[in-house]
Amino acid sequence: MEITIGKAIKDLRKRDNRTQEDLAKALDVTCQAISRWEAGGGYPDMELVPAIANYFHVSIDELFGYHGDREAQIQAIVDKAGAAIRALGGFIGEENGDLTDTVEMLRTALEEFPNEPELMIKLAECLFYLGWQKHGLNPTTKEGSPYQYDDAERNKENIYWQESLQVYDKLLHLNVATKYREAAHHNMLFMYKYRGEYEKSKALANEQPCLYNCKEVLLTYATTGEEEAQYAGELILALLSLLYGTMSRSVLTNSDLASSEYGREVLLALIRMIETVFPDGRCGRMHWDLRYLYLLLAMQESRHGDREKALTCFEKGFDHHKEYCRISTSLNAYSYTSPLVAKVSLAAGQFQENPENFWAITMPQFSEEFQKELEKNEKFKECFE
Repeated sequence: MEITIGKAIKDLRKRDNRTQEDLAKALDVTCQAISRWEAGGGYPDMELVPAIANYFHVSIDELFGYHGDREAQIQAIVDKAGAAIRALGGFIGEENGDLTDTVEMLRTALEEFPNEPELMIKLAECLFYLGWQKHGLNPTTKEGSPYQYDDAERNKENIYWQESLQVYDKLLHLNVATKYREAAHHNMLFMYKYRGEYEKSKALANEQPCLYNCKEVLLTYATTGEEEAQYAGELILALLSLLYGTMSRSVLTNSDLASSEYGREVLLALIRMIETVFPDGRCGRMHWDLRYLYLLLAMQESRHGDREKALTCFEKGFDHHKEYCRISTSLNAYSYTSPLVAKVSLAAGQFQENPENFWAITMPQFSEEFQKELEKNEKFKECFE
């Protein structure tokens, strides 16, 4: 026991960049006592153990080397939280699962396992989504401007986002892996933006490498042959997804553009470009994006354009939906076959879950008149069940 706890104290002290003097002062013991523990020549009195664990923000079990059970418990909690987030299926509404119980589970877990990065990340992430569920974004408009703006004053009152930012900030003050810091920066950036703290949001963005220096790009230059083709394919898929998100958001957040023929042409051009990358129709994750693009275009055409085009776009969106449902629930790995991405494959379970109530959420966004036309087609029966 002496060796285990002494080594743990030394490792934790170095992890946190603490000296023996720092720890001795905090525990009101001599530096010689700390040195003796770390060398395995003795161990602290039992009444000091909780104070040591608290000082390093770890559990008593971890001090004594009981890692196996601890890691299994943490992983089980992380997996459960991850499943709750995936169940949202890209939709934030509570109809896809209220995250309140998940947040409480993670808070309780962090009381038992203080400063555990995986738990902190999941708690902050769930608080981010829960704040969205409970308060929404509610963007505002300004007279004479076609653009949407954040309702910063309202968003500042979002208590879940306040807590989420606190958890992320605490995490960033720990010596944690880069992946945790990147995840924290990502969601903090969004919350600062929504709260109107644009300088903080931009500062986080400016800390990140530029597009040309991100790992996805650099890996294509760092490799050759078949491996280069794999990384190039992964980069193409990532860029298509980013382009889809940026261009569709640019259209939707500008009322003049959203209702214009040019806006619809932009969406259609984006669809055509994505489809060009997948001439065989095996679009993998991009079936998700194409579904939304076609349905969005159907909405815009039904309101401002050609009704026949709207019906055609809806059917194509419906077909992409069906294909995504099929491949996302398959127990087999998915391999792309189109030339540009043929070296990319996805293991089973790597697809985002599709919400069971997808059509219940989507159909109300179409006019009653357009819905009646769709109901005439037996193919779309499931959209109204």
